Amino acid sequence: MDIRRAQEKDIEGLNRLLGQVLSVHHKGRPDLFKSNSKKYTDEELRALLHDDARPVFVCVDEQEQVLGYAFCIFQQHTDDNILTDIRTLYIDDLCVDEDRRGQQLGRTLYEYVLDFARGQGCYNVTLNVWSCNEGALGFYRHCGLVPQKIGMEKVL
Repeated sequence: MDIRRAQEKDIEGLNRLLGQVLSVHHKGRPDLFKSNSKKYTDEELRALLHDDARPVFVCVDEQEQVLGYAFCIFQQHTDDNILTDIRTLYIDDLCVDEDRRGQQLGRTLYEYVLDFARGQGCYNVTLNVWSCNEGALGFYRHCGLVPQKIGMEKVL
């Protein structure tokens, strides 16, 4: 197993896992998430893979098969009126293939992202998780993450 920056040759594997994430979200919130759709077009994915402000990491096996990914975004509020000028690495999406869960791949990928963020001078790593995704909530709690803020809604 190896973790590295994602490359264009990984697009098929990324799309497969993005589909798994969409399925979880659609099952939990079909009022918000479409079924049988894509988060990114292949063109958008290609652009992301070359954007250093939005690094994408993949966990691959010996045959270069994508087993997991982490889509990240650097965030910083320079000269903001109320927020400090810290540098954050936001995990926009993290997924391990549903057939490979429970093998510590997610934890290893998450730790890799933490090490990357430290090396880039980040103050913290943040992410959002949908409350309907109990598996992800448990995973992130097990990794030591704690709520930073809570989004709430009232469906009308």
